[in-house]
Amino acid sequence: MQTKTPGRSPIRLTRRGRIALVTTGAVVVGAAVAVPLMFSDEKPEEPASLTIPEGWRAGQVYSAVDKALALPAGTTKKAVPKARLKLPADAQGNPEGYLFPATYPITDKSTPASVLSFMVNTANKRFATVPVAAGANADTRNLYQTVTIASIVQAEADNKADMGKVARVIHNRLAQGMPLQMDSTINYALNRSTLNTSQSDTQLDSPYNTYSRMGLPPTPIAGPGDDAMRAATRPTAGEWLYFVTVKPGDTRFTAQYEEHQRNVDEFNQNNRSGSPTPSGSPAG
Repeated sequence: MQTKTPGRSPIRLTRRGRIALVTTGAVVVGAAVAVPLMFSDEKPEEPASLTIPEGWRAGQVYSAVDKALALPAGTTKKAVPKARLKLPADAQGNPEGYLFPATYPITDKSTPASVLSFMVNTANKRFATVPVAAGANADTRNLYQTVTIASIVQAEADNKADMGKVARVIHNRLAQGMPLQMDSTINYALNRSTLNTSQSDTQLDSPYNTYSRMGLPPTPIAGPGDDAMRAATRPTAGEWLYFVTVKPGDTRFTAQYEEHQRNVDEFNQNNRSGSPTPSGSPAG
């Protein structure tokens, strides 16, 4: 499956500067103020902020928060159990999928718990919107399962236009009792990002191995954005069961295994990898 884990975006974090104006008497106040303002090289201040891209895993978010708050690595992850995050019961305290991708303010009073709470509260508000909630209910899946599907869509789709089709493949496979066979879930288990999945990878003993395990993985695998959530709740109509990204911008969807295998062969030729289970291809 196509794994699209966005690269780390720059964290825009600026601290407010301080200009000290010292005067010795009322007569020189005007001059003392005018000179620094006219000739200072300092640029206008921007509020400190932290940007979380779509598709980041919780581990990436924790590291970014540590850096934004100038804390030792691992501090934010350790803070999760005591942060009292407002997560659904199905999450069992794991905020994966609920650290909503957006730009968040950072102040001198920010803590790992407060920043993570802001992200989770934002996710709850976005996910509670009428279209998303209605879509989850209409599909007879609860919201947490819908977020899980959206997280896979976020990781698998080569572009925004393909998200609805990827979501439809997931829905069709679940409906037909087929394993999802998504490379992105194996990548999550191995904490990596790659375009190729080997035969040995598909034998991994993990609940996130959707080649050997039926149904959805136990948790989301990344933070889905609005587009992925919409795709998960309103997938494009179609009978597709397979897809493979033959080359960037060329993802092919089909309901026929034979056609899918031809697409897989073309992928292998393009990449000269000979991988039996290439990126973006439920092998079925």
